[in-house]
Amino acid sequence: SAQKSFLMIARWLLGALLGWSALAGAHEIRPAIAAVTFEGGRYQVEISLNLEAVLAGIGPQHADTNDSSNARAYDALRDLAPAQLRARFEPFATQYLNGVAIEFDGRRVQPTIHAIEIPAVGDVRVSRQSRVRLSGAIPAGAREFTWSYAATLGNCVLRLPGAKPGEVAALWLADGAKSDRYILGVGLQAPSRLEVAGRYTVLGFTHIVPKGLDHILFVLGLFLLALRLKPLLWQVTAFTVAHTITLGLTVYGVLALPATLVEPLIAASIVYVAVENLLTSRLHAWRVALVGAFGLLHGMGFAGVLQEIGLPPGEFATALVSFNVGVELGQLAVIAGAFL
Repeated sequence: SAQKSFLMIARWLLGALLGWSALAGAHEIRPAIAAVTFEGGRYQVEISLNLEAVLAGIGPQHADTNDSSNARAYDALRDLAPAQLRARFEPFATQYLNGVAIEFDGRRVQPTIHAIEIPAVGDVRVSRQSRVRLSGAIPAGAREFTWSYAATLGNCVLRLPGAKPGEVAALWLADGAKSDRYILGVGLQAPSRLEVAGRYTVLGFTHIVPKGLDHILFVLGLFLLALRLKPLLWQVTAFTVAHTITLGLTVYGVLALPATLVEPLIAASIVYVAVENLLTSRLHAWRVALVGAFGLLHGMGFAGVLQEIGLPPGEFATALVSFNVGVELGQLAVIAGAFL
């Protein structure tokens, strides 16, 4: 019967997609996150990174480690115990430090590695995030700090103390870009509103194209129900309004769901849309309502990216709106490509 066929297809697709979702988590290239603090005449940097990807030479040119010719080396490194992986990193440490450019008043200083924390192997379906801790002395009389992270090591999110106690300023740095100047004891030299808007629009767009395979699949599912503009507009509008609401509420701390719950539900939403597309050829009112409900989930997924990277305290709303604009442009690019 149609019902049994629906259930069989749904079970198969859900199992396949959840398995793909777990594997994607293991192979997704995420940016390194560098948190910098200044205290007692010294600076400290804690870098959270995918150490295996760095050692395998897999850079941000690949959205997925499987796209690299070094994918086998990466998978082999992920099976190593912490002590074994640390031993692999030690001869590479000098090269790694050469890719970390820390400057005070325009002069580069050389940090030292004083700790490497590598989690146990655990679930190999999830990428392992190690921590490398650097430190060094702040030169006497120094006023300004800048940072860059070599493009070969990957993209980077730089976190710095904000202008007010408890605040954190965050910068998204791609392709080896140099950070804005940080004035010691004062804070970042604030970028203009236009610069913030440009950065976060690009970040939102690239989160969809090419990095957001799950969101691309969902948008394609909306498109494939009917190749006419009106049904597509109804669905995209419901999806956009919904994910905009939860994106804002989650970033502002009103909503909070763990990624371990949100990500499988996003996968399930893709399964539902895919299966329904096989069984119907026209848009129903309840489909629009469900797409809106799924949009709420995807909004929480988008918020997870922003919470990991951070928003500039002085331009919080600008960054949030710009990121959302970038997401919409990414979705429109997917739809335009599908129409072509």
